[in-house]
Amino acid sequence: MSISFNIDTTFTDNLPADPVTHNTPRQVAGACYSWVQPKPTNMPRLLIHSPEVAELLDLNKDDCLSDEFTEIFSGNALWDSMKPYAMCYGGHQFGNWAGQLGDGRAMTITDIVNKHGERWSLQLKGAGETPYSRTADGLAVLRSSVREFLCSEAMFHLGIPTTRALSLCATGDQVWRDMFYDGHPEYEHGAVVCRVAPSFLRFGSFEIFASRNDIKTLRTLLDFTIRTYSPHLIEGDNINTDTYTRWFAEVCDTTKTMIVHWQRVGFVHGVMNTDNMSILGLTIDYGPYGWLEDYNPDWTPNTTDATNHRYAFGKQASIAHWNLAKLGEAIAPLFEDVQPLQQIINNYAPNYKQAWQAMMQQKLGLNTFDEGLVEQLMHNLEQMETDMTIFFRKLADIQASDSPKQCLNKVRDAFYATGDLKDKVADVWASWFESYVQHIKKDENNTRKTSMNQTNPKYVLRNYLAQLVIDKANAGDLSMLHELFEVLKKPYDEQPEHEAKYAQKRPDWAKEKAGCSMLSCSS
Repeated sequence: MSISFNIDTTFTDNLPADPVTHNTPRQVAGACYSWVQPKPTNMPRLLIHSPEVAELLDLNKDDCLSDEFTEIFSGNALWDSMKPYAMCYGGHQFGNWAGQLGDGRAMTITDIVNKHGERWSLQLKGAGETPYSRTADGLAVLRSSVREFLCSEAMFHLGIPTTRALSLCATGDQVWRDMFYDGHPEYEHGAVVCRVAPSFLRFGSFEIFASRNDIKTLRTLLDFTIRTYSPHLIEGDNINTDTYTRWFAEVCDTTKTMIVHWQRVGFVHGVMNTDNMSILGLTIDYGPYGWLEDYNPDWTPNTTDATNHRYAFGKQASIAHWNLAKLGEAIAPLFEDVQPLQQIINNYAPNYKQAWQAMMQQKLGLNTFDEGLVEQLMHNLEQMETDMTIFFRKLADIQASDSPKQCLNKVRDAFYATGDLKDKVADVWASWFESYVQHIKKDENNTRKTSMNQTNPKYVLRNYLAQLVIDKANAGDLSMLHELFEVLKKPYDEQPEHEAKYAQKRPDWAKEKAGCSMLSCSS
């Protein structure tokens, strides 16, 4: 056995387990997790791995390229010391309480502590049925697994709090899926992603026990969470309601920071249910996510949300606020006086606004925030189909000596309908560019372009690029998967050799193509 882990059983040793050990779908009461086993695969094959994540787990290149690695991280052959489990949690889905949900398509095969003393959970997504699978099979397909692997790592390199991805394995099995739930199912290639995080606990992990009035387990889970993941909040060795208050304030703060980052780069999660919200402020559960290409605050990538647009780009901050309120309600039974929780929730909106304004100031490369300038900019971006990523990246090229016409020419590549620029855009933008240039002159900031290019990425995981990777991978060609993976590690660098392929606007053919515009919650 070449691979070695320092296995940690803190989670399973300190929290109540489901006493039933068979994996049939059922309601699980009084337990934070259920023991499970991954489904053996037919012919597992490693497609790609992240060396950076491997290093976090004390694994080297030879470890990752070994047969043992593929067997373990496809779920085919675990060590006896690995005790896989699936977590129990509930959640509000699209604003409605959905009851018990849980890890229906994921299982933690082991928790470890690395040589630096850092705790990591290793979770396989697509490894088979658990008690929380409901009517599903617990498996995943290649298309969604490619998207999860790439986006997990892309988000990290963008500087956004996120779960990570260690590996992507093909299973050699065929999985029956109806991609758009429209009555046209077909077989697809099966796959398993190993995702990695300090913890996969969610808001819904606490909601489920509050909904069942299981206050004992709720308290046990919260005390464990604070001791294990936020020990800096404990004064002395005593955990009390003051500790709970500090913990809730920290969750609100880290969640706020995560959402501000999403808005900075144009990321749309697509399914911000409370069971998809990490208590560590990590981006978690990469399902029907997408990236804003043309700037449209009302856009959502999720076909399930196509009517109400609950989780649209422009609503993510308010939805996070709503979700945090639900988490506050879940832990409220542990308080005699809930006023401290209410005050923290009340503070969320102004705190978010302040952080968002600071972020927008950085995106524009200005020394101060100008509310009128930003409001006019948001209005202008919506007036014509404008690529958000390209626009802000090109904005850094504008100089204090530029005229409005020169400014417009420098961002011209960001507009989709360039033929209409003269009539529809030039007049609308002229006054804005004039004001913007005045700010630049006043600031006299010699590092403006450098700082802007460290805030506004050149390369993001555009929906159509992910789909091109998936199409090639389904045909057995992994070259684009590996190439794009490397490009996304340096999203703020120019990388001129990749610009023509990976830093362009969405092509016309991709506007309505399945997987390039909207996606379903299907695996």
